[in-house]
Amino acid sequence: MSQIFHTGIDHAQTESQRSSAETQRAAKSFTRRLLLQSAAAAAGVASVGPFVLREGHAASGSVKIFSWAGYISPDMLADFEKKTGVKATLTEYGTNDELLNQLKATGGAGFDIIHPTVDRVPNYVEFELVQPIDEAKVKWDGCLKSSVEGSAGMGGVVGGKRYFAPADWGTEALAYDMKKAPLAYGTASYGDLWAPANAGKVTVRGHSSLIGIALWLESQGKLPHPVRDQFKDEAKARANFDAILKVAAANKKSVAQFWTNENEAQGAFRTNGCVIGQTWDSSAVALRKEGLPVRFVAPKEGALAWMEGFAIPKKAENLENAYAWINWFYTPQAGALYTNHSGISSTAVGAEAHLTDLNKQFFADAYPGDALQKLWWWPIQDAWYVSIRNEYQDRFLAA
Repeated sequence: MSQIFHTGIDHAQTESQRSSAETQRAAKSFTRRLLLQSAAAAAGVASVGPFVLREGHAASGSVKIFSWAGYISPDMLADFEKKTGVKATLTEYGTNDELLNQLKATGGAGFDIIHPTVDRVPNYVEFELVQPIDEAKVKWDGCLKSSVEGSAGMGGVVGGKRYFAPADWGTEALAYDMKKAPLAYGTASYGDLWAPANAGKVTVRGHSSLIGIALWLESQGKLPHPVRDQFKDEAKARANFDAILKVAAANKKSVAQFWTNENEAQGAFRTNGCVIGQTWDSSAVALRKEGLPVRFVAPKEGALAWMEGFAIPKKAENLENAYAWINWFYTPQAGALYTNHSGISSTAVGAEAHLTDLNKQFFADAYPGDALQKLWWWPIQDAWYVSIRNEYQDRFLAA
């Protein structure tokens, strides 16, 4: 989406409605099958390396990466340095808000590459924290075409300029203990989190669990306005959140632990007695790798889907090496290193051919049947919406 939403002016409303439609079309078309079709069509395009910043000049120096905790492995950093000659320094964060606040505190300084979610990119542009990507320096043939095109209408392009290079996509859906809280695709619902049998054994994240409740209520005709409408109109957002909060507060006793980051979500199952939760896919696949009986499935209302990628801070000091990181990531081997480590689907062309059997099986179990067609892609979350969202999250946590 290429602009911030406004209301109260006929022309702006028309722009908002048109952009919303474009976002929904982009999200609807962006499925794994399309990703794989794009990969097949472009097979063999991305080379293994070695990488050059300019023809005939090898990379050198360093690059400072700010990414999600648990996303980038030591093996990835080592491979990048081996292929490029660039030394990568990694700093991790746990939430989108943590990333945004850090960049705001430094005015866009301190890092050369960041890893935001696409729907939050307009926030960074609004606060002048990132710079447009020089598209001529990116080897786009190594990235799935559908993700490049789809991300434009989901927040990656603002004011006609691209600020986002897609890196991965994943979902937040239902993690469950196969023995103690079994679920099956087609009947599994966000409402299962609040079933009496699971009382005191649930883990959720504050703000996103409210959207899970919203989709559950919407499917029953119990929400004042369509869920997507609350992302573009403050009055509708508050009307919906009032109804959502009423249900959330009434069921808060079911929550054994709220999570805000990867470690907390995994710990809820590993050590804190939770048997069901609304978590990221990466949380569930990590627990499965440990041999725990935790599985992951999309609910019938649709898994919450997001796309993440790379953006370049306004005051990046190692600009050429930031592009070297993006171009290294857009190779089959790097993409597979990423997915095999994190459990999150890479957008690198050909990565799926190098995945482990466990990661392949995890994907098949999580998205059977028509689950990919029903993915619920996060709309752009403008600053005013994030403020309201956090207000109601805090009220839920304090209920």
